[in-house]
Amino acid sequence: MTAPSTRMAAEIAEIPAMIWRQLDVLDTYVDAGRALRQSDIRGFVTCARGTSDHAATFFKYLMETCAGVPVASIGPSVASVYEASLKLNGFACLTFSQSGGSPDLAALQEATAEGGAQTFAILNVTDSPVGHGANHVLPVLAGPEEAVAATKSFVGMLVASLAVGGGYLEDRALLDAMARLPEEAEAALSSDWSAAEAVLGRVRSLFCVGRGPNLAIAAEAALKLKETCGLHAEAFSAAEVLHGPVVLAGPTLGALVFGTAGPAKPSLEAAYRRLHSDGARTFLVGEGGDLAVRLAGHDLLGPVLQAVAFYSFVERLSVRLGRNPDAPEGLRKVTETV
Repeated sequence: MTAPSTRMAAEIAEIPAMIWRQLDVLDTYVDAGRALRQSDIRGFVTCARGTSDHAATFFKYLMETCAGVPVASIGPSVASVYEASLKLNGFACLTFSQSGGSPDLAALQEATAEGGAQTFAILNVTDSPVGHGANHVLPVLAGPEEAVAATKSFVGMLVASLAVGGGYLEDRALLDAMARLPEEAEAALSSDWSAAEAVLGRVRSLFCVGRGPNLAIAAEAALKLKETCGLHAEAFSAAEVLHGPVVLAGPTLGALVFGTAGPAKPSLEAAYRRLHSDGARTFLVGEGGDLAVRLAGHDLLGPVLQAVAFYSFVERLSVRLGRNPDAPEGLRKVTETV
């Protein structure tokens, strides 16, 4: 096997091993979910930025669609800039972060605790300001992540979220299906998306389209296309893309539509057909799609595998475009904002 040419590629290749580590401590996440259910919380708030905020979006759709529990994202500036007092008795705050080091995340977590919320942190670096301030820390176990663009830690946050959700829902079928994730992730690393490389490298802009849990993958894809490839990309739900943005469809627009076997399948495929018929260079991601990803044994695991396959693709596309995916110009690994 040829050694990875970039640090980003090496870290993406480590994803299956990371998931094995997470499965070894699965009860840590599951027990947190069960404890949240037993505490009869009214809802969740999330605290995150960037890639980690996309993981929070995945958690949002997981809990709202499967448990009927509302999940709201609070902008960190509410605490760090505006110093608002929050009223969160009966809520839990989940902070998602790779580094746990940004001051605004720590400030919001502290404000939610002062407002009465239980605080949980899903972190890769647990020895951090966010980790020290949380009531409960759930480690991602991705290990060192040196490439500026986070990849394996994002997938780790998705896996942790699934396990927390499985515990909350007491969903044995979901938790059992997760046992196959490492092998399925290994297969996803080998997904052949070469048909899209030349096409999407030449477009002027891209739409990344999802719905429900895989809207998080669309958002992450748009960010990575900007970060590592210098391509303008935006994420939309399959519904929102038809409320105006579709007028931009044409031969200079590329589109990645992240498909699903779940309830959102008809709307996602309708968005794909509309963008394609209006001239966009459109690719459907999923089993049987233009960019194949073998479906997992459970619908909720599909977005995880789409993320893995996309990461392999975007790293190759970045190199093809002559860019350095390990250190995009103007970015740092840890972004500290207030």
